[in-house]
Amino acid sequence: EVQLQASGGGLVQAGGSLRLSCAASGFSFDDYAITWFRQAPGKEREGVACISFSESRTYYLDSVKGRFTISSDNAKNTVYLQMNSLKPEDTAVYSCARGNLCDARVPEYDYWGQGTLVTVSS
Repeated sequence: EVQLQASGGGLVQAGGSLRLSCAASGFSFDDYAITWFRQAPGKEREGVACISFSESRTYYLDSVKGRFTISSDNAKNTVYLQMNSLKPEDTAVYSCARGNLCDARVPEYDYWGQGTLVTVSS
């Protein structure tokens, strides 16, 4: 059974760091991409970072470039999102999703994990 589970959210002060984890089961990363999305209150869901295993590429939302890093531990079937220099505007529910390739469009993803809340205080 294909499953994704996001974890690692919490409360952090501006300038601090958090690492989110997306634990996957039921499939191999080799032919897929994993994207971290986030949704803040009153805003549309947006893609934050993606790692494409089929293309061997990573992608980032412009506003997080240089601050966030997406990585994976393939042996553990886990994708991480290291978030540094956090800002209050990063506050959102973060979730991970599986797609064939990295794509910012939500309908392109077939499986989603439950979100984890990140709150950044000023």
